[in-house]
Amino acid sequence: MLVVIACVSLFCGNAFAFQQSAPGAAPAPVFPTIDIKTAAQQNKAASGTTDTAAKPDPTPTPAPTNAMPAKDNGEGWVSYSADGKTVAKPKAPQDGDSGNAYILGPEDSLNVRVVHLDELGDAPYPIDLRGNVNFPRIGRVHAAGKTVEQLESELTQRYREYLQDPVVSVSLAEFHSQPISILGSVKTPGVHQIKGNSTLFEVISEAGGLSEAAGSTITITRKLEYGPLPLPNAVNDPSGKYSVADLNIRSVMTARNPAQNIPVKPYDVITVPKADLVYVIGSVKKPGGFMLQERANMTVLEALALAQGLERTASAGKAKILRTDEITHARVEIPVDVKKMMEGKLGDTSLLANDILFVPTSNSKAATYRALEALVQTGTGIAIYRP
Repeated sequence: MLVVIACVSLFCGNAFAFQQSAPGAAPAPVFPTIDIKTAAQQNKAASGTTDTAAKPDPTPTPAPTNAMPAKDNGEGWVSYSADGKTVAKPKAPQDGDSGNAYILGPEDSLNVRVVHLDELGDAPYPIDLRGNVNFPRIGRVHAAGKTVEQLESELTQRYREYLQDPVVSVSLAEFHSQPISILGSVKTPGVHQIKGNSTLFEVISEAGGLSEAAGSTITITRKLEYGPLPLPNAVNDPSGKYSVADLNIRSVMTARNPAQNIPVKPYDVITVPKADLVYVIGSVKKPGGFMLQERANMTVLEALALAQGLERTASAGKAKILRTDEITHARVEIPVDVKKMMEGKLGDTSLLANDILFVPTSNSKAATYRALEALVQTGTGIAIYRP
């Protein structure tokens, strides 16, 4: 088309020049001048073509996201390799972490309901070791490190692709991801699960509370990946993997030092040792074992006071302390004259943990009191006359 227009234009121009050059010829007709470039552009515009080539979209294509949890996903969980698999576990706490909501983790189970979606069924949905859950239609969802409310919100968004205004509810069926061990003198020792940000005495209460034999201290062992224990006497064990500390039960329970009621972390080991005892047996009114509580020792007279004193038949001058030697483990007898102690003629003697104070019975006193008791019983049967 362009070639034809150009040739016509060239031919007409030459003819006009020839007619003008002939002498005596009539004036040549005037034709409009055709601009080849303009004609070409108009022709292309009429045919719908353009000279401008398509330019590539400058917006880069986003790289595909990895559904697997990273080493630190910023949601309270980190991953590590175990037997060639990536396994999620609780992330060590950072400064400023707060909130009482339970953080989901591997091996927790969820009850999930969506209105008008019967495919979900009634069975709980377990969170696998990688922190994921597989749901009908939407597939795999990463749940570890989220609260129940956060997961509920995410499922609501995901199910909008299939349902209009989906109504989603999520609740915990079982806790398994944040275990702690409570050992020793509690009523139900064993492995328990943290529910939210629980404190030390909250988890002890969930273990049934302290038993009657509980001592006055609690020992806590924590993995250092969760930070050192926030207690003034906390020390690292020789392996450098654990933080260990003791705290006083009475100081927390009496509110003298409530700051020792610290938050617990996953995999904490809480040990409540039995109280140290001293024993008082023999001719006393209330024989038995008596706790030392916060003291390292107890005196003989203090132990007798707890035993409610001596019987009338007691041979107070021949009492003995039975003590186990720490080296030979043999039982050693230490004579004590309780009678002189009570009269103030002899200093009081200390009893150590597991000591036994034995107060023998006087045979002569026992025979005398048996005779007196027989007379009293006989006398009660005699008639009393009044003048």
